[in-house]
Amino acid sequence: MNLIWAILVVFLLYLGGFPFGHGKNVSSRPAVVNVGAIFSFDSTIGRVATLAIEEAVKDVNSNSSILRGTKLSVQMQNSNCSGFVGMVEALQLLEKDVIAIIGPQSSVVAHIISHVANELKTPLLSFAATDPTLSSLQFPYFVRTTHSDLYQMAAVAEIVDFYGWKELIAIFVDDDFGRNGISALGDKLAERRCRMSYKVPIPPGAVSRSEVLDLLVKVALLESRVIVLHVNPDSGFTVFSVAQYLGMMGNGFVWIATDWLSSVLDTSFPLPSGRMESMQGVLVLRPHTPDSDRKRAFTSRWRKLTGDSPGLNSYGLYAYDSVWLVAHAIDAFFDQGGVISFTNDTKIKSTEAGLLHLEAMSIFDQGDRLLKNILQSNLVGLTGPIRFDLERSLVFPSYDIINVVGTGVRRVGYWCNYSGLSTVPPETLYSRPPNRSIANQRLYSVIWPGETSLKPRGWVFPNNGKQLRIGVPNRVSYREFVSRVRGTDMFKGFCIDVFVSAVNLLPYAVPYKFIPFGNGRENPSYTELVTEIVSGSFDAAIGDIAIVTNRTRIVDFTQPYAASGLVVVAPFKRMNTGAWAFLRPFNPLMWTVTAVFFILVGIVVWILEHRINDEFRGPPKRQLITILWFSLSTMFFAHRENTVSTLGRFVLIIWLFVVLIINSSYTASLTSILTVQQLSSHIKGIESLKNGDEPIGYQIGSFAEHYLTEEIGISKSRLIALGSPEAYAKALQDGPSKGGVAAVVDERAYIELFLSTQCKFRVVGQEFTKSGWGFAFPRDSPLAVDMSTAILQMSENGDLQRIHDKWLMRSACSMEGAELESDQLHLKSFAGLFLMCGVACFVAILIYFLRIFKRLYYAAPLDSVSGAQSESRSGRLRRFLSLIDEKKQDNSNKRRKVDRSLSENDKLDDLERKAEGSQIEMAPRSGMNFGC
Repeated sequence: MNLIWAILVVFLLYLGGFPFGHGKNVSSRPAVVNVGAIFSFDSTIGRVATLAIEEAVKDVNSNSSILRGTKLSVQMQNSNCSGFVGMVEALQLLEKDVIAIIGPQSSVVAHIISHVANELKTPLLSFAATDPTLSSLQFPYFVRTTHSDLYQMAAVAEIVDFYGWKELIAIFVDDDFGRNGISALGDKLAERRCRMSYKVPIPPGAVSRSEVLDLLVKVALLESRVIVLHVNPDSGFTVFSVAQYLGMMGNGFVWIATDWLSSVLDTSFPLPSGRMESMQGVLVLRPHTPDSDRKRAFTSRWRKLTGDSPGLNSYGLYAYDSVWLVAHAIDAFFDQGGVISFTNDTKIKSTEAGLLHLEAMSIFDQGDRLLKNILQSNLVGLTGPIRFDLERSLVFPSYDIINVVGTGVRRVGYWCNYSGLSTVPPETLYSRPPNRSIANQRLYSVIWPGETSLKPRGWVFPNNGKQLRIGVPNRVSYREFVSRVRGTDMFKGFCIDVFVSAVNLLPYAVPYKFIPFGNGRENPSYTELVTEIVSGSFDAAIGDIAIVTNRTRIVDFTQPYAASGLVVVAPFKRMNTGAWAFLRPFNPLMWTVTAVFFILVGIVVWILEHRINDEFRGPPKRQLITILWFSLSTMFFAHRENTVSTLGRFVLIIWLFVVLIINSSYTASLTSILTVQQLSSHIKGIESLKNGDEPIGYQIGSFAEHYLTEEIGISKSRLIALGSPEAYAKALQDGPSKGGVAAVVDERAYIELFLSTQCKFRVVGQEFTKSGWGFAFPRDSPLAVDMSTAILQMSENGDLQRIHDKWLMRSACSMEGAELESDQLHLKSFAGLFLMCGVACFVAILIYFLRIFKRLYYAAPLDSVSGAQSESRSGRLRRFLSLIDEKKQDNSNKRRKVDRSLSENDKLDDLERKAEGSQIEMAPRSGMNFGC
């Protein structure tokens, strides 16, 4: 019986231990499932990851709800921070038929063994390889369980942009991790119009202090003071130590360290005082892990386990979650009926492996199913939600931004890919709509190197003696703006004084030298001058450079220090007042409409007053004279005829108001014509030039040529280049008939200076462009911003105006150069008044005729005679005209006449009675006399 059992055991061992056909099989739910782990045990991350993985394996195996009946076994291999050793260790792991590998920690090792993982279909779950180029397309079995450096570099770029810096210097370790991370930083900076001015690679592995010293000396001589440090810990601390020795950890410098430093601070805190002193004011990024009950419990458990030596860092949490992620994926794999089986790789078998035993490595048959389960995972770990997006990156990438201060660190804010920079934890923002507006970007105050809270400028002029090469146009005309002092390299003029005064206001020294641009025989092209900045021939360009669109596309301009725009200057002739000057205030249409309304108002008032006012009755000739006299006399408010009807008075009030406005306007315009010199030109502005075919002059080197041809559409054959004010005057005096020009188009600043000595020409029309003059600098130059601030300060304190008055004070002649405009008053200026008067007349006439028709309607039956059925049409017309002409009987007038006659009769009776009484008295007296 024992022999039978022995034979059975041997048979089972044979089936399970040796390949059957071309494969090796294990039961669907084996007692043990093997998973590998590869990282550097002695590194900052590795020391924490070792304990975190061990604790995660214990938790998984003690949890009965996962991997039911199956024990998870993790076999760890030490890569010793070596790409070659890591590759060898990974191959040894794959010989043991592991179904997944947690790691590698190093991006360099990840690049190497990802090719092996692709071949053997074994998923790699890396909790620390952050190289952005480990793409899912090239390495489909590589799964990153931490965040890519692509997001960390986006956070760095947003910090740089938040503080207004435009350039930085990158110091990085020259391997896949450092090189590809800095490349991602360059892309993110470009999105915000920032750039890396210099890259400083450091050799991988140990680096000597002297090597770092040589590199940092070069950095100290550069312009930028913003430095991003993306290295390994050993190199990083050496850089900080040397930087402190060189004085590069003082005022004006900005240091931003990636998450390598936060890992060291979390793992080995507190650091030695010397190291902490060398890092004062540094900004550091740390992967953000949301606070939770599980995380707090694990942190407390960690402290009891290790005594905070080593401390728990973010990558330890990611390593812990990676084990749980694999466990859940394997559990789902078994639930789906998956069977762990391996097949020999025919490609390896066909090679002569020699002593490497490569034939022991087999393909995991259902590795793609396990990979799919990993990518479809949706659980919550110590680091927050564990879920992958379409690009196979963990959702909600975020970072803490911490500041090294004193003997510790303080958090100044957060960055998340959802809403950018904030002072509240990112998980509280996910429930709100994303808001990346500038106003929503916030960070707490930072203590910068040098123990100052004042934001560093981020750049200085280098100490290597290099001077700014300032291109200055070598003008031959309008030398008041820019002119070269003969026999020297010095320049003078309005623009030069503005530049020098602005530089003197800067809080730092600016070494520069002027370099003339142009042949000295004609004015140079200012567009070519600006282009020289792009090519690197000049570091800046100053002078009377107009800020126009095509130039702003390639350089940055300062705040304009002088306003300017294109205007048209042309000859003019003086308009004599003459015998008929009194007609000039109104144009012909205005005169015609005014005369028509005078007659119209007279007719309307006559119609309204004819029936009730004796002053508007009489023979036709007299009535016609009355109409004309009344309407014309209202112009002087001298009309004698009274209006008695309500409608007539209403029309007259409106009309007198219109007359008042017309009289006032006429008087004012005529006064101006007779007392102010009037000028005229057949060219009214740019529109008349555009519509004509006459030649047009412009200044050599000016942008006016490009504007007239490209923007206005004027043919280039019509344009004539002129080089000096004298050429302007001669061409304008000669005119098109003698080979000259009809007008000159140039910037207002030049024209004002030209007109200060040439009183025969004037600006016509309006200024048709709005621009200004500024100093040109390369794109994103910080000096352009500081110079703009200085120019604004000069404008506020009056220095800019004083410099202008010194060089460009205009004479009395130029004060006559007002733009030519028509002095005539047009109908549109009074259209409202005439409309109001016309409406009043129409309403009054309408009411009047409605009354006449009503009277005609009620009077018709009374006038019908002996059985006539109806009146003839001519009879009704005669009746209508007779009603219009009929004198209306005013009962009130009759009553007044009766009262007047009665009062007169009473007076006569009194007189008679008085006369009789006097006669009676006189009779006795006479009798008595006779008796005597």
